[in-house]
Amino acid sequence: MRHARALAVHRENHTPLFFALMILLTALLLTAPPLHAEGVPMIPADFSTLAETASPSVVNIRTEKRINGGGPVSRHFQSPNSKDPMNELFDRFFGDQRQREFKQRSLGTGFIIDAEGYIVTNNHVVENTDEITVILKDGQEYEATIVGRDPSTDLALIKIDAKEALPALAFGDSEKAKVGQWVMAIGNPFGLGHTVTTGIVSAKGRVLGNGPYDDYLQTDTSINPGNSGGPLLDLNGRVIGINTAIIKGGQGLGFSIPINLAAGIIAQLKAEGNVTRGWIGVSIQEIQGEVAKYYGLSRAKGVLVMEAFEGDPAYEAGIRAKDVIIAIAGQAVVSMRDLTGIIAAQRVGDRVRVTLLRGDKEKTVKVTVGKREERRTAGARGVGSGDADLGIDIVSISPEIARRYKLGDNMDGVLITGVKPLSKGSQAGLIHGDIIKEINHTPVKSEDGYFKIMEAVKPGAQMDILIVRQGRGYALVRLVK
Repeated sequence: MRHARALAVHRENHTPLFFALMILLTALLLTAPPLHAEGVPMIPADFSTLAETASPSVVNIRTEKRINGGGPVSRHFQSPNSKDPMNELFDRFFGDQRQREFKQRSLGTGFIIDAEGYIVTNNHVVENTDEITVILKDGQEYEATIVGRDPSTDLALIKIDAKEALPALAFGDSEKAKVGQWVMAIGNPFGLGHTVTTGIVSAKGRVLGNGPYDDYLQTDTSINPGNSGGPLLDLNGRVIGINTAIIKGGQGLGFSIPINLAAGIIAQLKAEGNVTRGWIGVSIQEIQGEVAKYYGLSRAKGVLVMEAFEGDPAYEAGIRAKDVIIAIAGQAVVSMRDLTGIIAAQRVGDRVRVTLLRGDKEKTVKVTVGKREERRTAGARGVGSGDADLGIDIVSISPEIARRYKLGDNMDGVLITGVKPLSKGSQAGLIHGDIIKEINHTPVKSEDGYFKIMEAVKPGAQMDILIVRQGRGYALVRLVK
């Protein structure tokens, strides 16, 4: 009993000291920066130095284009032989005012890559524009000219003639970027001028269906309309991505082109004004469960050849529909992105070994790489071809395509399998699933036929495209090439 009372007295005598130590320890924990396992602060104390250093190299871009007719007009789906009374009424009271010229203005961002005034931005910021104005951080304005564009990756290089040497940003290494690392975006959101936002790399290797070279960095850094073409920077102030896309209604979802993908394209644009890529001429498809089962494929690896275009390199080398390509130039082909990336990296004229499966037998052929036409690309989903000018993917309507897309008896024409957001095709009203029947009264029978017709249409000329939309009938879409 005596010992218990003594212990209680001992505790009571040390209670003030105990609480004082606890308060001191809590204060130290609250004021210390968060640490990860290696003892490095996870949250930078301040982004201001990085912002001050990088901002002078970021520019605002203002563009203007004159539109004469074209664009979305009153379209009512109907039988091709019937007349629309609403259109007749509109024409009677308003005549041809729909064809009146108007100016369309837009905003974007870019960043300086060398002291001579070369600036990187997105292709969709500057394509089909009549005037491009670059505004520096200090407010100076310059007219810019386009050095080169690459619609397939949505990259463009423009140039200004500045009065003095300009501060440039250096490229980093997007391959070394880690999910969870801090990044900064600088841009011109909603035309508000230089704005800095921060966040982390949320994911790598994202595919959005915008083209055959999709390989985006995803970030939760705030990216809004007007940020397009701006830099995504690491904490060393080096560019690891080019901000290019957001998901409508998806807060916190922004996407950037990895700088490792962009660097070689930018170098080609600077040296040649265009980009040359390899081409073998195949329509391909991922081998997934149902596809593998349908074709009786026991091994779900490689990519399935849906069609080898007659006269193109793959066809000439003996590659045919239903072959499964598993390797090119010694590199394994697991996905459609693997195939398009490997072939695009080859030089025109190179002979590459293509390993494929035909049935249960493995076969190797040598393919002479051809030149991909700039306006005709591989379809974003590997099926058919892409029209870089209109931003649409098309495919010839074979019996299998007709079954897959439930087209019924609509066997004539080409099927639109994808439409790039903000593209000419999208703005004109074309959507996934439309069937293009005629262009300027010329019937469209196949992908090759489509491109031959389009090549005969001069830039700036008006086009009338007759389409069939499933369940709604015929429509006429009018736009300017």
